[in-house]
Amino acid sequence: MMFEKFFKFKELNTNLRQEFIGGSTTFLTMAYIIFVQPTVLSAAGMDFGAVMVATCISSAVAILVMGFYARYPIALAPGMGQNFFFAYTVVLTMGISWQTTLGVVFIAGFIFIVLSFFGIREKIINVIPDSLKNAIAVGIGLMITLAGLEWAGLVVDHPVLLVSLGDLSEPTTQLALLGLGLTSILLINKVRGAMLIGILITTLVGVLSGLIPYEGIISSPPSLEPTLFKLDIIGALQFDLIVVIFTFLILDLFDTIGTLIGVASEADLLKDGKLPRAKNALLSDAIGTVIGAICGTSTVTSYVESAAGVASGARTGLANVFTAALFIIALFFYPLIQMIGGGVEISEGVRHYPAIAPILVLVGTYMIKGVRKIPWDDLSESIPAFITIIFIPFSFRITEGIAFGFISYTLLKLFAGKGREVPLLMWIFAVIFLLRYIFIGTN
Repeated sequence: MMFEKFFKFKELNTNLRQEFIGGSTTFLTMAYIIFVQPTVLSAAGMDFGAVMVATCISSAVAILVMGFYARYPIALAPGMGQNFFFAYTVVLTMGISWQTTLGVVFIAGFIFIVLSFFGIREKIINVIPDSLKNAIAVGIGLMITLAGLEWAGLVVDHPVLLVSLGDLSEPTTQLALLGLGLTSILLINKVRGAMLIGILITTLVGVLSGLIPYEGIISSPPSLEPTLFKLDIIGALQFDLIVVIFTFLILDLFDTIGTLIGVASEADLLKDGKLPRAKNALLSDAIGTVIGAICGTSTVTSYVESAAGVASGARTGLANVFTAALFIIALFFYPLIQMIGGGVEISEGVRHYPAIAPILVLVGTYMIKGVRKIPWDDLSESIPAFITIIFIPFSFRITEGIAFGFISYTLLKLFAGKGREVPLLMWIFAVIFLLRYIFIGTN
């Protein structure tokens, strides 16, 4: 069989059935992004249906590129964290149009491709201290969790305290709590597709109770036209967007390298601690980001949920063929996706997303684990890490968390007599961030 030779079934001790199960499992664990992504980006003014189609198509293409070019069972889709940075920081807070922001994502993806060819990506990653890398992930996790709490109605704005506890008697909030509890139970019992099952059951309860309007299950896919080729690359080539491009690039680098190493280790694919065909895998990831920007979605990156597929037997890129096929099939479930991701209007200007909110809270649970890896006893490391962690959710801007982390790290190391420990590139980044605040500000 052609697939057996190409994917080296005998060498990797796998078969067609095993790859099918693994690829299907990976899809089930990451399918929540199909519901979450259009919900997040539509908040930035993008067409819900077009974003859903862009998410499925760009994910499927990137997954196939990874499967055939790198031959790894690692799936890709728009990344959690980058989507919130795209919608809530860059578009809604900084006031950059979503078309220009797509252009920024495209440029970041193109730079990633260049870095992958010339081997510069590892140097950039290596100069950033591990404490800050982990802090950034934790901060993003807390930001996503905060969004989930707001979407559930568990946290609301307050004129004095800024935030306060929401109304727990609100039916949609109670439904979100039910979804949070149910999905948590599924996760701790290691049920495959726990998040997807949690979304579907919460939606079913919402429909049966009349909280979520029933809109159907299957239909033809919506048009991609509202977002296809709508990126504004020229508009993204602005000096004050350099920091935004850098942030998208760094986040993609973190996600990709961490996921590749983690999943490859789970699948026993590392050779002497290194990942064979790493260049191919990184290029696949970068190509996915470029395709996503063209179609109309935020950064496409490798998903750590692929480890679930590996645990179920996936060992080769053939598993990705099955994962990609399921993303394409999902296109025909648009009414269901719209019903789940469209939310429920509570009052004028206020919407709750009871089926999606629990997933955001639980994604934060996974991302906060990096806090264990921060050396809290070394204050020159822990203070900048803590500043990074708190600034991301409290400002709801990933860029500012990274900037304050870099600036505080270099300055505290200098005053601790450890200035020589800071790589030159870190000093350059810190100075750029500092000059940005002095001459441009935070807008």
